[in-house]
Amino acid sequence: MNYTKISVKLAWLLRHCRTPQYIQLNGGWAEVKTIVSVLKQEFPEVNLDVIRQIVAEDEKGRYSFDKSGQRIRANQGHSIPGVMIEMESPEPPEYLYHGTAYRFLDTIMNEGLKPMTRQYVHISSDYSTALKVGSRHGKPVVLKICAKDFVGDGNELYLSPNGVWQAKAVPPQYFSVCYNESTLTDDEEALNPE
Repeated sequence: MNYTKISVKLAWLLRHCRTPQYIQLNGGWAEVKTIVSVLKQEFPEVNLDVIRQIVAEDEKGRYSFDKSGQRIRANQGHSIPGVMIEMESPEPPEYLYHGTAYRFLDTIMNEGLKPMTRQYVHISSDYSTALKVGSRHGKPVVLKICAKDFVGDGNELYLSPNGVWQAKAVPPQYFSVCYNESTLTDDEEALNPE
């Protein structure tokens, strides 16, 4: 059984599938039995235990069950308009980080961070996670966001149930480049870019 392929399909159903739409706009929940039924069409071996294992073993905490165990949701990353996930708004640390690819840098520096096809910009609480995210998209760039200034100026930052910080957008005056692989020499790559 290919748990990775099943997890990818699960993420798509819970974040992006619009026709038919399996998730409720309020809370982003979907009925587990419906999701299992849909997954069985492509992966006949899927059952509730397989879904529970995927949720329990997901390193990023992408999914959660409600208290009854009858509903499941993706904790962030939705592209379906109107999906509202309950998130906290705690006081952020002084700095947060965003990983991206070098090819997007000019646009980001001019226009700021935008959610693109998703509802929110995803922001990491630590540098190493942001670097990994950026590496997935090409030559990585890590932006250092002045989170306290951003919130202090009246902007909102949210924290999803799995610990991902999120914002509707982040204007360029609140961040700077703290790592850009494309401009480093071999000697500089050995240094801690923070």
